[in-house]
Amino acid sequence: MKRHLFIGFFFGLALLVACVRHNADSVETRHGTSLPTIASPELSAIDSLMWRQPDSAFAVLQQFAASPMADSLDVFNGHYCQLLISELLYKNDWGQSNRPALQQAVIYFDSLCSRDAARHVSTNDNLIFLDARAHYINGVGYYEQGEVVPACAEYLKALEVMEGRFKEKELTGKKAIFMTYTYNRLMELFSAQFMMDPAIACGEKALMYCRIEPTSPEGVSNILYRLGKQYNKLNEIDKAKQYYGRALECMTNTDNLVYRDIVSNKALCDYLSGSGIELPIESIKRVLFQTDDVNERLTRYLTIGGIFFEERIYDSALYYLKHVFEKTEDKGVQAQSANYLRIIYDSIGDREQSDAYMRFLAEHKKSDGENKAMVSKLEDLFKDYTNRKQQKQAEEKRKKSIRKTIGIIVPIAVVVALSILVMAKLRSRKLLKKQQEEADKRLGETKMEHEQEMKLWQAKTEKARKRHEEELESERLAYRKEQEALRKSLKQHEERVKELETKQEHHHSEIVQQGLAFSNEPICRKIKDSISNLHLTARSNYGDYYYVKLDETDSVALGEAVAKHFPDFRTTLYTLLPKMDNKDLLMCYLYLLHLNNQQIAVLQQCHNSTIHRRSEQLQRDLNTDVPLPEFVRNLAFGHA
Repeated sequence: MKRHLFIGFFFGLALLVACVRHNADSVETRHGTSLPTIASPELSAIDSLMWRQPDSAFAVLQQFAASPMADSLDVFNGHYCQLLISELLYKNDWGQSNRPALQQAVIYFDSLCSRDAARHVSTNDNLIFLDARAHYINGVGYYEQGEVVPACAEYLKALEVMEGRFKEKELTGKKAIFMTYTYNRLMELFSAQFMMDPAIACGEKALMYCRIEPTSPEGVSNILYRLGKQYNKLNEIDKAKQYYGRALECMTNTDNLVYRDIVSNKALCDYLSGSGIELPIESIKRVLFQTDDVNERLTRYLTIGGIFFEERIYDSALYYLKHVFEKTEDKGVQAQSANYLRIIYDSIGDREQSDAYMRFLAEHKKSDGENKAMVSKLEDLFKDYTNRKQQKQAEEKRKKSIRKTIGIIVPIAVVVALSILVMAKLRSRKLLKKQQEEADKRLGETKMEHEQEMKLWQAKTEKARKRHEEELESERLAYRKEQEALRKSLKQHEERVKELETKQEHHHSEIVQQGLAFSNEPICRKIKDSISNLHLTARSNYGDYYYVKLDETDSVALGEAVAKHFPDFRTTLYTLLPKMDNKDLLMCYLYLLHLNNQQIAVLQQCHNSTIHRRSEQLQRDLNTDVPLPEFVRNLAFGHA
């Protein structure tokens, strides 16, 4: 209810600001004057408070929207207000309910900056910062709607706006925090698509700005942790451990989720580095007991289950992984646990369970084409951004070189002019000529040095560009090879699965035929027919059915039928239990006919409890946890 009220409230505010904007636009058109770009003191105060206490700023903005001051906002402050609404909704974990108004604000701030550029007027720093913030929060809105590529484009645009106007030394305070946020979002976005190199590049930039102005006491630790995860994905375990260790060193508080995540991931890296299983499991369980959060607990379960899986300790792995699969709401985590479970059940021969998890993975697998198309677009966006940034840096170096050259030439020109003036005063043509020649020589040498420097710089730039293109091509080729290898591996696995299914079906058919042949033996039909119409209950007296008792001849005939269809059965039993007597052997034969203890008691003319005790004793003697009837049948049909 509270959420709907807020959404309605902000929607009403958006309409209010839209009306104000319409009026202001009309005035501008009529008079041909520039729109004001002075922020109202109230909105500026809310903006300032937002960077320190976003929840308090959220409450103040609500009060402001309900006040008469909100009715008198001009067009600039109307868009500024919408930007603050979007930022505060995001910082307070609300959805972006004023999206159309925000996108109008993006267009508006872009237009102001473009207008100043067209007039060759220096744009106000605050306006540049607002434009970048508008693009960033617009990217957040796209991301919330699942539109990853437009979100990435907006984040990169925000960086270009900031880096295009501000020098590195000017990106401090709020600007440094904003740069950290933007690079962090890009790192998370690229990481989610397994684009680790761009993710690492963005993570290092985020780390640099966070050290200039920390976003929180644990800000640097969080970024170091995320960088460690990228190297973990690249299977560079030692590098990942290094970042996890640095993250732990920067931690000032150990009672939080990030600390427990780092400890868990570092423990996994220790295991992958060959430290054994005991210490990593102990470390993960220690942080596991520090939380009651279900999702975090399931994350730890997945890590522990994965380690047991790698160690082939399948009983323990099943315990943790089944909990994760059945209780998690994270589809990625569920798919990862399902893949482990599929392999485990396939290894222990439980085809039904293995196929069930395989079907789940097939149903929830994301289209390779969609994923590749998205990754390709993201790579192009990041490549274009990088190229533009490099071109800008190269242009700045060129201008710096020109300024340096001018700084050399101008003093020389001044010296030459003074020399000419002195020579004119002295009326010495010879001295004037000599000095003029010397000045020309120095000027020529300087020009040659500058030309050489320019050629050397151009050669280095071209070499760096070619090397970068070669590296990108090499990375794309490696990526294609990796994808081809994965497709080949999947095809081989599917062929092995089909082959195993064919063998399983053939073996099952043979078992069915063997069982039917045994059941159709005359002695077997005789025994089953003799008890088929008996209505036995727990209180039945076996003495009432004396006429179905097995005699010696029937027992011998049954043994011969078993020997005929299960030639190795008796030998295998005696191998497992040499002291087995004839009564126990006959009981095992009768179990092959799928008779229960009560029916066997009637056939052997003894009490039901006697057969039950003998069955349990024989099960213990055979040292098996499987019930004796099932064990006997498995042994006969080759499943034990």
